[in-house]
Amino acid sequence: MAEQLRVVEICAGAGGQSLGLERAGFEHELAVELDANACSTLRLNRPGWKVASGDVADPEIWTPADYQGIDLLAGGVPCPPFTIAGKQLGATDTRDLFAWTVEQCRIVKPRALLLENVRGLSMNRFTAYRQAILDELHDMGYVADWKLFQASDYGVSQLRPRFVLVAMRPEEFAYFDWPEPSRTKPPTVGELVHDLMAANGWPGADAWREKANKIAPTIVGGSKKHGGADLGPTRAKAAWAEMGVDGWGIADSAPGPEVPVDFNPKLTWPMVARIQGWDDDRYKWEFFGRKTSVYRQIGNAFPPPVAEAIGSAIRRALGHETEPRTLIEEVKPVHDPVYHVLRKSTRYMGVEDISRALPHPLDQHTLERHINHLKRDFEIEEKARGSITVYRLGEFKAFTGQDAHPRHEAFQMQLPTIS
Repeated sequence: MAEQLRVVEICAGAGGQSLGLERAGFEHELAVELDANACSTLRLNRPGWKVASGDVADPEIWTPADYQGIDLLAGGVPCPPFTIAGKQLGATDTRDLFAWTVEQCRIVKPRALLLENVRGLSMNRFTAYRQAILDELHDMGYVADWKLFQASDYGVSQLRPRFVLVAMRPEEFAYFDWPEPSRTKPPTVGELVHDLMAANGWPGADAWREKANKIAPTIVGGSKKHGGADLGPTRAKAAWAEMGVDGWGIADSAPGPEVPVDFNPKLTWPMVARIQGWDDDRYKWEFFGRKTSVYRQIGNAFPPPVAEAIGSAIRRALGHETEPRTLIEEVKPVHDPVYHVLRKSTRYMGVEDISRALPHPLDQHTLERHINHLKRDFEIEEKARGSITVYRLGEFKAFTGQDAHPRHEAFQMQLPTIS
């Protein structure tokens, strides 16, 4: 029997990633989650797990040093700092815990790190943010890589892109390969939930199955700030409407025999859970709370099949079950060359100095625009030197545990609306 590996999971939510990692061979030492109903969901399904309820960055909730040497530190940290639909505040968003989690690797020293987030983190807006994360991990002795995953490639009937970071020590990362997509095409929404839609005798269920002939757009859990449950922004609702689904809410039950054949039904939360990757066979799960809370838990989750695929790849690497690759440990990947140049320098640099240090020179206007872009996530010191302005890279604005960081006060103020 394969060795049981141990995981600490932060921002565990309702357990999508938890269940996938469990099926991949990881046993939970601890799960930390802010939402009380999601914590109840975890306890409902896994009574033996240790579940800590509260702010993961609060030292009174858990002590990272108690889990030093854990096999895997994992989490789905909040996505609003990076989401395309939001303001993309990145390091200055008080909900950002990505950099904080990476910093915990100095204390926990996990054999592997797994963090997932929205596609927005993969975009040009966050090249320097990603570079800072990779540099920090490299300084700690880890090799890291990012990959954009599409949930539908792993059997999930949904267009759900997720950006994933995996890091390990070089001697184990040499055995890591990203999981290959499934060769099986996922079922359409109609095929997947037809039995649930027909459960109350709706005569239009068969015709609806034929109309709902695509996989779903991204399920959006929404936030406490914006009220009740629906199936997302205008574009998503339009995509649902084409499949005969009313996206303006979640139904309490499937339509009954008195409902017209041409009716556009709303989905129930069990239907949404199945679309998110939970099912009655491999990924069976129960949820605690009222309808809106349950929908939010489901919509904010990492699909269990995707988590299992990535977790299995990590387990294989930690068990040295694959053929090792030769790693060039001294070479750090460069996502943002301008940030990289400024980080290596201890002196102030003008745009001509920066341009000369780049692999491919940039004109003054482009460089100045890029520096202004960097100011969103980093302190940039600047001063006049004769007729030119010179720059030096300052501190990363992200919260990494600083006592005086504005995150502390802002978090307490926003707590009732954070989800």
